[in-house]
Amino acid sequence: MSQEQRLETLQASGLVHPRPEAVNAELFCSGNPFFFSMDKVQVKYEMLRRHFVDGVPVAGAAVSHGYSRGGFYVVAGSFAERGMAGLLDERRGRKGPVKLTEEVVAFVRGSPRSSSVPALVEAISEQFGISVHRRTVERLRQR
Repeated sequence: MSQEQRLETLQASGLVHPRPEAVNAELFCSGNPFFFSMDKVQVKYEMLRRHFVDGVPVAGAAVSHGYSRGGFYVVAGSFAERGMAGLLDERRGRKGPVKLTEEVVAFVRGSPRSSSVPALVEAISEQFGISVHRRTVERLRQR
């Protein structure tokens, strides 16, 4: 696979290192095409290896791989928690509305457009036993 094909694959997957020009670790500057500074997952892995295996201080390992000290600890924590999958970026925070079950969504979408939002909030509370914010119902109606 050429570097161009590899870059296209990384771009399609959203795995391009945000600052490849900041990666100045020996492996990535050696001319070996296997080590590709645009490959965010490879750079993260090598940063961790450089610290935990080679014993390079955190700050040195982080900076030479284009990360801050704080970024190093985030990557290390994700790796410790999830292994190699922890090196992939994930959207932080909740993955969507917590209270909006399929039944609640169907209820809101099936209600007449003339129903007021406060009335829907009250009906959801009575029928499903949950409280939802009026903005949640407004956003659901906009979709």
